[in-house]
Amino acid sequence: MSKTRERFLATLGNNKVVVLFVALCILAIIASKKPMTYVAGELFTRIGRNGFTVLALLIPVLAGMGLNFGIVIGAIAAQIAVFFTVYWGFAGIEGFLLCLCMTTVMAIFFGWLVGRLFNKMKGAEMIAGMVLGYFADGLYQLFFLYIIGGVIPMNPASTLLITGGVGVKNTVDLASNLKYSLDTVSMLTLIEVVFYAIVLIIAIKFVIRFVKKTGASVKSDLFILGAAVAVYAATYIPVIERFLATDRLGLLDGITGAAIVIAAWQMIQIVRRKLIEKDPSFKIGRSIAVLLAVALLYAATYIRTVETVLLSVNLPATTYACIAALCLFNNWLLKTRLGQSMRTVGQSRTIANAAGINVDRTRVTAMVLSTVLASWGQLIYLQNIGTFSTYGAHTQVGQFAIAALLVGGASVQQANNKQAIIGVILFHTLFIVAPTAGQQLFNNAQLGEYFRVFVAYGVIAMSLAMHAWKTHIKPKLSVVNTADKPQKRQPPLQSRV
Repeated sequence: MSKTRERFLATLGNNKVVVLFVALCILAIIASKKPMTYVAGELFTRIGRNGFTVLALLIPVLAGMGLNFGIVIGAIAAQIAVFFTVYWGFAGIEGFLLCLCMTTVMAIFFGWLVGRLFNKMKGAEMIAGMVLGYFADGLYQLFFLYIIGGVIPMNPASTLLITGGVGVKNTVDLASNLKYSLDTVSMLTLIEVVFYAIVLIIAIKFVIRFVKKTGASVKSDLFILGAAVAVYAATYIPVIERFLATDRLGLLDGITGAAIVIAAWQMIQIVRRKLIEKDPSFKIGRSIAVLLAVALLYAATYIRTVETVLLSVNLPATTYACIAALCLFNNWLLKTRLGQSMRTVGQSRTIANAAGINVDRTRVTAMVLSTVLASWGQLIYLQNIGTFSTYGAHTQVGQFAIAALLVGGASVQQANNKQAIIGVILFHTLFIVAPTAGQQLFNNAQLGEYFRVFVAYGVIAMSLAMHAWKTHIKPKLSVVNTADKPQKRQPPLQSRV
């Protein structure tokens, strides 16, 4: 019992930030007197809007570069692409894809520059990223206020420009062009795209094997291809086709589908690894625990209150699929040679150099990936919100995304998908209900606004302070304490006879 108690207290201590914010969210929801249907609807909208950007922060943490305040630069790349796409008159998913291509090119270049700079400032990446964000914002203001129309010729009659034809207006409306351009892509279209992508990737792998004559096993690829063909063939069933033709997925349907997929995957793993391959390293107890957890979760959906909340929420399927894909990408990256190199660099640059890893190139690659992903996240945000605040949309992207990550229990040295998702949920729940709670408790909604901004900056300050304590002050104290301890007197050496 004592070991269980110690383990519980240790877990509680390691997740004290998460526990604190769970308590704050519960109290704020109660104080706000908002129905859970409203809170849940707003929350899942914000998760789809901001989740991708928060997940973009994980790679630099993995590479030992800390919290990437420089993701503002990725957001700037996205906003430049959005302006020109709207100015040229592109709309819908075609306009979004054009934005994606332009953004990716700019973000790769910007990320490369940022990575090169951070290699000159090893150990001070976070403060460098913050200052660099302000510097980039100054260049961005110059570009949008003077260079557009002043240096780059533009149509002075455009509704996007300030009267006189020089500079961009404060707000660009995306309602008639890019708003919901990704959110409205149907599930059927998404499945078709994924199917053809899988077929193309497997075909390329077969060609590579044939050319290089590696003789590698193709069983795994054939299994994936067969599963993809089966799923795609199922979309021709009329009932399934009608269900997938919509762009929204009910939260209850999503949970049901996820439960079926997870349960089926665990059963496949049990059959394949335990019964067919007889893998001794496979732990069947873990799969059974997952199956039981899924069963309990699905059983909870039959509770009347829970069912009502779940039925009130509809998710943009493609947007959430992008978030899920990024989670899978982050996990996959850890298993690759590049991911292992990033992890080694993050743990110790000295050991990484001794192992023959090009530390500078690995860090630059991590920063390029983070900047590109952050730019994609800003595109998702802008198309969902439907309004482009020209001079303010990017200013607090870094602070709020980093605060959300830290709220989920991450730190400067360690972060994962689970912490990012939990952080987005808790941070934005507090953002939703804090103003209303302030209004109910103190008759002042602005007080709630001040509180949530205080929370955003406070959690960042606390995390950085703890990082400084662990990396600088605590080691020095340990050395001093060791030096103060009396040393045992060694016995004199006995002379040989």
